[in-house]
Amino acid sequence: MKRKQEVHCAVGIDLGTTYSCVAVWQEQHCRVEIIHNDQGNRTTPSFVAFTQNQRLIGDAAKNQASANPQNTVFDAKRLIGRKFSDPTVQDDILLWPFKVVAGVDDRPMITVKYKDQEKQLYAEEVSSMVLTKMRDIAEKYLETPVKDAVITVPAYFNDSQRKATTDAGVIAGLNVMRVMNEPTAAAVAYGLDKRTNFDGERNIFVFDLGGGTFDVSLLTIKGNVFEVKATAGNTHLGGEDFDNRMVKYFVQEFKKKNKVDISGNAKSLRRLRSACERAKRSLSFLVVATIEVDSLFQGIDFSSSINRAKFEEMNMDLFNECMKTVEICLTEAKMDKRSVDDVVLVGGSSRIPKVQELLQDFFNGKELCMSINPDEAVAYGAAVQAALLSEDVKNVPQLVLQDVTPLSLGISALGDIMSVVIPKNTCIPVNKTRSCVTSQDNQTSTLIKVYEGERTRASDNNLLGSFTLSGIPPAPRGSHISNVCFAINENGILTVSANNNVSGVLKAITITNHRDRLSSEEIKKLIQEAEKYHIEDKKFLRKATALNALDDYLYKMRNALKKEDINLKLSSQEIEIIESTISAIANLIDENNQEVEIDVLEDHLKGLKSTMEDILAKTI
Repeated sequence: MKRKQEVHCAVGIDLGTTYSCVAVWQEQHCRVEIIHNDQGNRTTPSFVAFTQNQRLIGDAAKNQASANPQNTVFDAKRLIGRKFSDPTVQDDILLWPFKVVAGVDDRPMITVKYKDQEKQLYAEEVSSMVLTKMRDIAEKYLETPVKDAVITVPAYFNDSQRKATTDAGVIAGLNVMRVMNEPTAAAVAYGLDKRTNFDGERNIFVFDLGGGTFDVSLLTIKGNVFEVKATAGNTHLGGEDFDNRMVKYFVQEFKKKNKVDISGNAKSLRRLRSACERAKRSLSFLVVATIEVDSLFQGIDFSSSINRAKFEEMNMDLFNECMKTVEICLTEAKMDKRSVDDVVLVGGSSRIPKVQELLQDFFNGKELCMSINPDEAVAYGAAVQAALLSEDVKNVPQLVLQDVTPLSLGISALGDIMSVVIPKNTCIPVNKTRSCVTSQDNQTSTLIKVYEGERTRASDNNLLGSFTLSGIPPAPRGSHISNVCFAINENGILTVSANNNVSGVLKAITITNHRDRLSSEEIKKLIQEAEKYHIEDKKFLRKATALNALDDYLYKMRNALKKEDINLKLSSQEIEIIESTISAIANLIDENNQEVEIDVLEDHLKGLKSTMEDILAKTI
């Protein structure tokens, strides 16, 4: 029986800042399978690179990063759904080797060079390329097309970031069944693995420290119900920040030793960053890690070391920030830390010993749960959710997932006050209503602005959208004119409506964040671009395959002509023709292969195969 009959094509994708992972529920075996990529790895770098000839995604892109830093894009997740003027974006730009500029509506645009042309890419577009790679990995394993997916995001992603992630999925040709919070997905993975040991209600604290984001969630598991009590986090804190501190430290050390500043050299910084990342991983199980980079800059070799204590010292403020977030989450859940039954670690950076020590101390010495793979748990939970949402998958545990809103939602009231309708950490789906009054005498219409955030002043929060309610009869200021209803469905999609009390006219808006999101026309254009890239990638692979096959046949023919028994059976004219053919094709491969059409190469290949068969026939 073929494998494609054993599994369903709805997958779970953990779209990470530094690494991504894809998984699928195997109905026949009633378990989740983490799918390995073409390199045999179960996680894939979230890297996209552009060269003179091709586009690379994943391991291939990361492996050539130091040689092509300006055109190798990573950390797209740190840009997605953000503005170019965002202070965190401005800080990151100083550290990235690739160029980021301001586009229309202050959207950040990543600038790369591809086939001698400058291209500008949205963060959604880069993320869609990573998602396309994950889809391709799944399709190769399942031997069937993959269209449906559950994609995970940090619990603290705002509305704009969530919808931008959905856009990335659409551009990648996926039907995004749901955008799922990462800690919730990890809790599902943990709960399914351990729930036979659970007796009654159990409180699970998920600590998710990844490559570029950090968030925590407190969940209560009771039977098949997974209820999120509270979530908190920082969408701009993770392993990359620890790497940045190390890079900065060693740049200064190199400058001190050699009187040379490498901070402006992208290639040197990329190579140093890779060495720092390896050292950071080593410090999770070693006390001292070495940094060795041959010919780092101007032929100067760099060799140094860093001990765990120094690494912890340079990052202690970030580690402490993580602990503050843990405390905030428990406070908002109104739960004492002694009531937490299990503390589950997720994300590669949760392996850092100091982080584990601080977390264990916070929970009064409680043993941390490290039984699930922190790199794969999120994709595991997403695959379970994907199976639950697939109507034709039967053998999947029937779980009930109750998530929460990561940020408060409300409207602008008189005096630019944020009038909260749905407080943060409210369980979804949810419907809530707030009274709306006139702000001036004889007002005939009112602009209702919808915001998300925790600031007192409405305009300091994130504006999600607005609409005008008109036909209001003249009345004194402060008169009740309508009820504004906020409704959030299970996908976290917010709909806001207002009903005019006098006219009965209903105005409603599904928050789509048009100011920050890509328009349908832009998405359509990017889908076409993605298809164009896909065709170019296939064309390049076909051409490379033909060139490699030609080169292989030339090698075989040269070796054949060196054999005395073959030479004796061929006429001098035949040998001359074969040598002439070899020379002509060798020149074609070496000097002008960029301009040669694929069909020409494949025709030459057929000719060589035929000639080779004739040679072999004469030797029999």
